[in-house]
Amino acid sequence: MQIADCRLQIEPCPQSAIYNLQSAIPKETRMASPPTRIVLAEDEPSLRDFVSRNLSARGFTVFEATNGLEALSLWETERPQLLILDIMMPRLGGLEVCARVRAQSTVPIMVLTALDAERDKVAALDLGVDDYLTKPFGVEELLARVRAVLRRARWGAAPSRVGPQVYGDLEIDEDARSVSVRGEPVRLTPTEFALLAHLAAQRHRVVTHQELLQAIWGENYRDEVEYLRVFIGRLRRKIEREPASPCHLITEPGVGYRFMA
Repeated sequence: MQIADCRLQIEPCPQSAIYNLQSAIPKETRMASPPTRIVLAEDEPSLRDFVSRNLSARGFTVFEATNGLEALSLWETERPQLLILDIMMPRLGGLEVCARVRAQSTVPIMVLTALDAERDKVAALDLGVDDYLTKPFGVEELLARVRAVLRRARWGAAPSRVGPQVYGDLEIDEDARSVSVRGEPVRLTPTEFALLAHLAAQRHRVVTHQELLQAIWGENYRDEVEYLRVFIGRLRRKIEREPASPCHLITEPGVGYRFMA
């Protein structure tokens, strides 16, 4: 596996091009405690070591797994704030792990893969993946995407003090980070909730693709329009009475989306 753009290099390990970055990072720039807990599942030792070292150097606590079954076990015992999964792993693949976790939890999930076709990305996102990082990747891209996923998970943590907002049969409570449809609670991932709340806050106005991608995912995602298609589709299946004929999440072709109350 070739790892590109590793610009923060210190001393290479004798057996590989993996770098120990811990001593290169000033203490004042490292994350404050308590550290974010991450489960990393990757069967290729050099790549797993590369990702783990870089995350650990920034103050994250990393629990390593070499296959999908180990990842599930660590998720159950350690309750991390983020899962990073290789798609193609022995015993249980990353997408199967994602499906099993999603049946019980909205914890953020990022996948690592050499599959770069759009259909592969869409399939992963449809299963509930929050981000899709294609190999080979560099240190800065890895860290930027981890920060973005965690930021979305924390989105809306500060109380809004506006109370629940009701739009027909849909209720959004930003303080409780909860959504219900016709009185029944709907479980959304942090990214889904952030996207819905952002659109609802600007109801009746067309919000462009680029504006949504930058606001919810970040500057590095401005061209990832397929993310929007997938996440809007996921939201429609959860909140719309007829997802194929939505009344809340309206597409403005070639421009963006509009939330209608």
